[in-house]
Amino acid sequence: MTVYFIGAGPGAADLITVRGARTLAAAPVCLYAGSLVPRELLAECPPHARLVDTSRLNLDEIIAECVRAHEQGHDVARLHSGDPSVFSAVAEQMRRLDAAGIDYEVVPGVPAFAAAAAALKRELTVPTVGQTVILTRIAQQATPMPPGEDLATLGRSGALLVLHLATRYVDRVVAELLPHYGAECPVAVVAMASRPDELILRGTLADIAGQVKEAGLVRTAVIMVGRTLGAEQFRDSHLYSPERDRHVC
Repeated sequence: MTVYFIGAGPGAADLITVRGARTLAAAPVCLYAGSLVPRELLAECPPHARLVDTSRLNLDEIIAECVRAHEQGHDVARLHSGDPSVFSAVAEQMRRLDAAGIDYEVVPGVPAFAAAAAALKRELTVPTVGQTVILTRIAQQATPMPPGEDLATLGRSGALLVLHLATRYVDRVVAELLPHYGAECPVAVVAMASRPDELILRGTLADIAGQVKEAGLVRTAVIMVGRTLGAEQFRDSHLYSPERDRHVC
């Protein structure tokens, strides 16, 4: 059997990949993060599939479900929100599966920051304005950040920052980034990206904290900070330039 870590996407049920949907439809066991994964996706599971909501399970209990399926010869669809490559906690699951001798594969999904950029109708990398995107979070009531990955350090780059799990601490985010980006730096907050209740806030470092508090946002949102969010005057990309030699391989 195989455990398939499947990126369920940012929220909209139709943003799962074709491969993810096909894998889900073939697995007799589905472990899903009930607090984040849309229930509509479970309709893709086989009619008699074993469905396990992992939102209240600890790591040992999740792995026990995988071992149980392994002993029965059943493949497992392990549904994670967004894409498994960032902030998904799959690394420790993979480590446990390695120790148990259970095979696994990863099916990528649409990450939250990509869905947020789509909602904003923005390219996050704009020629001559910004070509770097940093995905990060802040440590408050969670695992500490490694040395050198605090907001003050990352902010010195001037790159577009995408902060996950940070709206609850928006005052701290603003205070640490103001010295590096300035009060007028564009900021966007996208909550529930791609879902029917999607909410978009646009502002600057000067006013975004007030908007977040007024909207009551505390989870399931990303904060984006950077100049590319407001870029209007910039040179066209060399990719489609008439001056580019298109005969060079």
